[in-house]
Amino acid sequence: MKQLWIGTAVIGTALITAPVLGYAQALDIGKREYVNSCAVCHGTSGKGDGPLAGQIKTKVSDLTIIAKNNVGVFPFARIYDLIDGRQAVEAHGPRDMPVWGNVYSMEWAGGPFDFAMPRDRESFVRGRILAVIGYIYSLQVK
Repeated sequence: MKQLWIGTAVIGTALITAPVLGYAQALDIGKREYVNSCAVCHGTSGKGDGPLAGQIKTKVSDLTIIAKNNVGVFPFARIYDLIDGRQAVEAHGPRDMPVWGNVYSMEWAGGPFDFAMPRDRESFVRGRILAVIGYIYSLQVK
């Protein structure tokens, strides 16, 4: 359990200190993850206008108005659960979005995050999801 939090702390520290140290562009893990995994459907602006958006049965969500649609509150836990996707919510019906928790779990042993590779799979998955959520939060309209 201690290793789980250490791995998460390493990635969290990188995300927090990168802007302070002037490496925000080079270490913006959340933006890089978003562009690589989410922009194809949600678009680079997050408005749901990605190149594959028209090929999906349901309308792709506009990620820039999540807080606005929730009375100014960004529903962190709900967004985390939607991205992770490993615990299905039956009331939500069929899922067009990939189950990123499974995808990230399968990518644990290698890839672009070797510099901060947590020792356990769940820390790796959690770190990537938290990075994406941080970037999505930055896209919110004011």
